[in-house]
Amino acid sequence: MGDTHTTEVAFKDLNLADSLLQGIDSAGFSYCTPIQAQTLPLTLGGKDILGQAQTGTGKTAAFLLATLHRLQNFPPSASRKVNQPRAIIIAPTRELAVQIHKDALHLAQNCGMQIRVVYGGAGYEQQRNDIADGVDILIGTPGRLIDYFKQHVYNLKEIQAMVLDEADRMFDLGFIKDIRYMLRRMPPPTERLNMCFSATLPLRVTELAYEHMNNAVTVRIEPDKVTADRVEEIVYGPSNDEKIPLLIGLLKHINPTRTIVFVNTKRAAEKVWSFLEGNGFKSALLSGDVPQNKRLHLLEEFQEGSLAVMVATDVAARGLHIPDVSHVINYDLPQDSEDYVHRIGRTARAGASGDAISFACEDYAFSLADIQEFIGYEISRGRITNELLCTELERPVHIERKPKYHGGSGNRGSSNRGSQSAGSRNKKPRR
Repeated sequence: MGDTHTTEVAFKDLNLADSLLQGIDSAGFSYCTPIQAQTLPLTLGGKDILGQAQTGTGKTAAFLLATLHRLQNFPPSASRKVNQPRAIIIAPTRELAVQIHKDALHLAQNCGMQIRVVYGGAGYEQQRNDIADGVDILIGTPGRLIDYFKQHVYNLKEIQAMVLDEADRMFDLGFIKDIRYMLRRMPPPTERLNMCFSATLPLRVTELAYEHMNNAVTVRIEPDKVTADRVEEIVYGPSNDEKIPLLIGLLKHINPTRTIVFVNTKRAAEKVWSFLEGNGFKSALLSGDVPQNKRLHLLEEFQEGSLAVMVATDVAARGLHIPDVSHVINYDLPQDSEDYVHRIGRTARAGASGDAISFACEDYAFSLADIQEFIGYEISRGRITNELLCTELERPVHIERKPKYHGGSGNRGSSNRGSQSAGSRNKKPRR
């Protein structure tokens, strides 16, 4: 953590156990970020927290350290069974759950905790068996958590700490009924530590906190500054026909090593990916119907740098902490202003800097005014010059369509020829 990203509050001064300090030290952290500095003294003292901060500012470590501290200082009841989690962390997406689990394993490496993660799309029996074998901290997405709960794989009677991460996204994805279902089956709010963290805190989230938390203290870190300071933003106004030439031209000027290109639909993602591959940019395609094992493999390759560009729908806009993302390109402007913030938050993380480039094209230019009103300032305009447009495009890589199944619904998936970067299923595409 650099000085520009941290405070003067040192982790060693927070009365944390030596086992936690060892995990913090191995992660390379010495001083708290602002959200950690303001929430940890409260949560370590047993106060519930409703926390808001920009993406990439250390919210995950804030609630993990508070959870681990709670479990170390308050032993479970003598009657607790091994399949009864002591803490539960609920995340809206598979990628976010996996990332939280990875961070938890790192910070808790000397704590002797059984930490499990469950999510849809992969490992159904394995995840079930992992819980049955023993779990202290259970991390997961709402659907898979409730599935196992209703099958009595575990119960929530021994919960000592509860975390909701990206609670606003829970509402957006229609998970809130599932969340309330689970909260009502835990011990009363006064008998557990409750934490809710998110980049935005709309009224519906604060109402949820009022109902299911114990006099939560609201902590807002620079709430009037929606986007990160170190993101350089620019918007171009191409015609629809200029979007691909402009994208290829910009990438040739950027010489990307780790760039995310966001699109609004799977169909657009396939088109962009095919032109990138055809024009020499090794890329991945990440959308809602890519199988989970393939998705995780692609993310790993992108993090390692073997894939220069990732084309993604908004399934990847939340919860991904990928170091050193230099550029985010909004090939399609999002129709939801909050999605713009979360997309560009994939760069300039942990005090780094980054660039966010957006295309206000014929189809999505109407979103620009709402985005600028939401973030509170006007985004700098870029001028499209002949030098920026690639005038000699190579042919796109062909994406072969699967035929309809006899007697099926007629929905079609896709498979990518000559690339490791796309997955498909025969069902209606999701965003």
